[in-house]
Amino acid sequence: MTTVVIGAQWGDEGKGKIVDFLASQADDIVRFSGGANAGHTIVHGGTTYKLHLVPSGILYPDTQVLLGVGMVIDVASLFGELEELEQKGVRWRGRVHVSDRAHVVLPGYSEEDRELDTKRRRPIGTTGRGIGVAYARKAARDGLRVCDVVDDLAYRELPESERRYFEPYRDELSRMAIDLSEYMIARRGRRILFEGAQGVLLDLDLGTYPFVSSGTSAAAGAALGGGLGPRGIDRVLGVFKAYSTRVGNGPFPSEFRADRDGGLEEHIRERGAEYGATTGRPRRCGYLDLVALRYACRSNSIDGLVMTKLDVYDDAGRIGVCTGYRYGNQTLKTVPAGVRTLESVEPVIEEMPGWQEPLGDRRSFDELPAAARNYVQMIEDYVETPVDIISVGSDRSETIIRKEPWTQ
Repeated sequence: MTTVVIGAQWGDEGKGKIVDFLASQADDIVRFSGGANAGHTIVHGGTTYKLHLVPSGILYPDTQVLLGVGMVIDVASLFGELEELEQKGVRWRGRVHVSDRAHVVLPGYSEEDRELDTKRRRPIGTTGRGIGVAYARKAARDGLRVCDVVDDLAYRELPESERRYFEPYRDELSRMAIDLSEYMIARRGRRILFEGAQGVLLDLDLGTYPFVSSGTSAAAGAALGGGLGPRGIDRVLGVFKAYSTRVGNGPFPSEFRADRDGGLEEHIRERGAEYGATTGRPRRCGYLDLVALRYACRSNSIDGLVMTKLDVYDDAGRIGVCTGYRYGNQTLKTVPAGVRTLESVEPVIEEMPGWQEPLGDRRSFDELPAAARNYVQMIEDYVETPVDIISVGSDRSETIIRKEPWTQ
């Protein structure tokens, strides 16, 4: 069985914890898109791991993890991350595989990335990791792939400066490089988990363009970036937070405002530890945007949702949620394509009572307070998609399962 896990918001939804949770029952985990601009924080056995390139399943000793075709890989960052894992007792050799068709990020791309952002008509607020440059070179058919590094004939044609950069990593990378499509064929019938980066609303095609990532964050990207055809996907899970966050520039209709919401943004940011795992930047915070969440569900054939950080609202007397966008004399129930329109809308905020008690020790849906159950059920009714899993804390044990994730 194959299961795809994607972010259903603007990234940072807590995919790392959920992938870690699902990985305990998976044979293989494939990261199908993005690069070192992604950041997953996992608390496992009392130890905190911050992963950027390596799929979350690396923490399970019998699991194989793969960096897919759709990724752009900073080789130095990859091996630095693997070294940190080894120092924490994680054995990775023989378990980490890299698609030989994945593109690589060169050292100069980071500076070029930051410089490009300053010259854009609408600066995006890029992480400056060179990801956008690598994808641009790929689209321009001027990129460099893993196969170009590990193949002797291609390697000899590289400029001397690039050969010097890759030389310390080349032997190990050669042992890790694989034909991902052939690997997938050989692994048919096993439990394979496909892990996306960022979120649907940052997808290059489906997201709030131009304030998006350069790669594919949508579920369809798993088929191409994961080395299998579209009919090879059995189930899609979308991860979202009980509220909304966004990093960098771009429209954010349900964002908290001091004139309307007081200090709610700072309160939620501190309770939810809303700081980027990759950049450390504070995340913008806002009410849960159901219009955007429904759009994510419909455009990605999401079978079930995973809600994270419900516990962040434990002390809230009232909980607001965005159920529409006011635009002139209209109320929009869909996400408009135009970024200027989306920047101009006002959120329609509906309030529900909070539960004002801790949820961290709850392990079934029926154990949740009535107000928390009502919040979840209202979300399900609006987006017409079931919430299958609820996270009530950062540890993997603090999870409520309503439907077993490895069932269709």
